[in-house]
Amino acid sequence: VSGGEDEIQQLQKALLDYLDENTETDASLVFSRKFYIAQWFRDTTMETEKAIKSQKDEDSSEGTHHAKDVETTGQIMHRAESRKTFLRSIIKTAPSQFTTLKMNSDTVDYEDACLIVRYLASMRPFAQSFDIYLTQ
Repeated sequence: VSGGEDEIQQLQKALLDYLDENTETDASLVFSRKFYIAQWFRDTTMETEKAIKSQKDEDSSEGTHHAKDVETTGQIMHRAESRKTFLRSIIKTAPSQFTTLKMNSDTVDYEDACLIVRYLASMRPFAQSFDIYLTQ
């Protein structure tokens, strides 16, 4: 995985497919699936707010790059809306419809799901800044 938006959404979808497939054997997976969707939605909102705030701070200190900042703010908002649309589509999908929309759930087993979870967790801000916390 190269780390692009599309790849992350594919991994998220594969993990959600795996969780949905195995809810009959473990009822706690329903909660896990809802938790992941809510967490990813929250992360998208927080990342957008931080990016816009940092651009506003740069804009107030450097008044000459305003047109460039507006363009990148539009790109940030577009990316955030596409993520949120993806997550909303997952939320609105009924369980019976979800089985017909599965992409690669046949190839995701328990070990793959664990690997996906570890990769997605490594993309979170706390995991990326853990060395700083450990040093302090």
